[in-house]
Amino acid sequence: MSDRLFIFDTTLRDGEQVPGCQLNSIEKIQVAKALEELGVDVIEAGFPVSSPGDFNSVVEISKAVTWPTICALTRKAEVRRTTKEKDIDVAAEALKYAKHGRIHTGIGTSDYHIRYKFNSNQEDILERAVAAAKYAKRYVEDVEFYCEDAGRTDNEYLARVVEAVIKAGATVVNIPDTTGYCLPDEYGAKIKYLMDHVDGIENAIISTHCHNDLGMATANTVQGVLNGARQVEVTMNGIGERAGNTSLEEIAMIFKSHKERDIITNINTTKIYGVSRMVSSLMNMPIQPNKAIVGRNAFAHSSGIHQDGVLKNRESYEIIDPETGEPVPEGEIGELVLTTLDREMMPLIRYRTRDLTRILPGKCPCGRTHLRIDRIKGRSDDMFIIKGVNIFPMQVEKILVQFPELGSNYLITLETVNNQDEMIVEVELSDLSTDNYIELEKIRRDIIRQLKDEILVTPKVKLVKKGSLPQSEGKAVRVKDLRDNK
Repeated sequence: MSDRLFIFDTTLRDGEQVPGCQLNSIEKIQVAKALEELGVDVIEAGFPVSSPGDFNSVVEISKAVTWPTICALTRKAEVRRTTKEKDIDVAAEALKYAKHGRIHTGIGTSDYHIRYKFNSNQEDILERAVAAAKYAKRYVEDVEFYCEDAGRTDNEYLARVVEAVIKAGATVVNIPDTTGYCLPDEYGAKIKYLMDHVDGIENAIISTHCHNDLGMATANTVQGVLNGARQVEVTMNGIGERAGNTSLEEIAMIFKSHKERDIITNINTTKIYGVSRMVSSLMNMPIQPNKAIVGRNAFAHSSGIHQDGVLKNRESYEIIDPETGEPVPEGEIGELVLTTLDREMMPLIRYRTRDLTRILPGKCPCGRTHLRIDRIKGRSDDMFIIKGVNIFPMQVEKILVQFPELGSNYLITLETVNNQDEMIVEVELSDLSTDNYIELEKIRRDIIRQLKDEILVTPKVKLVKKGSLPQSEGKAVRVKDLRDNK
């Protein structure tokens, strides 16, 4: 029987702590709904006591989503008793509309924290931990307790804390590698030690929360799961403080690819890409091209040896089908990025890839011809050509739908200006749009950047008021070709 792995997404809390990545309440609700569709089990919606804005975001997200658990963070048990209890009081108030609410509290347990930050001792910290768990339990059944800097905490003392907070009512215990210091075998051994030495461990779920300071967040998380953790705390695109957190998309695809481990998640992997792009856009955090799973080059091949292998059998160099998120079906071929000096190679490439749908020529920075073969579903009459590039309207739609400020109507106009073909994309604003010119200009530039990455052509983008575009059969005319050479 497969083991269920619960996905705890902290994009809206830990991820939003990145400088410049703050979202307003409407944007947070949009991300929360997308995470619900993606299939995450727990959404850490914010830190209610930190500001009225965060409190309101937790309230509104609790109203907006249905089945995921909504988690609210409180300050650590290190603060004065009255302050600590106020934190938990405020968190409980913010969660009053949640269908499933969870309070997340905790305290630092490493010697670094106990001696230098708290100027305290292990017994005092243990007492505070138990008190915090008990107080939170007065409000909600689902209490998560985190042992901050557990990665550098002595295992024997950590086991005492974990056992005590479980007895006090914690249903989930979070074991963070707060500084990203642990090696994978060390972190896995720590989780195994807790599973073997904590009385009552079967009454709670052990959770991982790994940071990427040394580039080992995903590896540490995997080792934690293989040694007994059944909740992982992750963010979309791995965003988070400093070097970031474990990437949701990486963990989801690791266990989907390694079915022999019999560990399953509820993630709908076909929706990962869209949510990834939404978070990147709203938080103004570009995704590096070689980022695992969601990077632009994650499923592309340029090496001639790799091209030959993939054209013969995708399994030669690909382990994941980017369309389905499933292992590559035997014998299939996939997306390539081909580089060649000879444009006469194109007929041969077309013959070898006749079951694919498009070949996009462009130019590499080195000046060589760049041929990108993509798996884009669509009929030939849905396609138009500009500057030698085949473009489908659905490629444009895929980018536009990621922006909540945009409506559903858009118009692509193809014109010849100074003997040069130009592509103009006009798109109506939605009811969620802002009147702030600076914000709208930022959105416009982001659309241009993402469209250029997708279609290899730099379009002009105009944002227009709702209802401004011409209508045809109830929707905006999608493509209008005014070129002399159409």
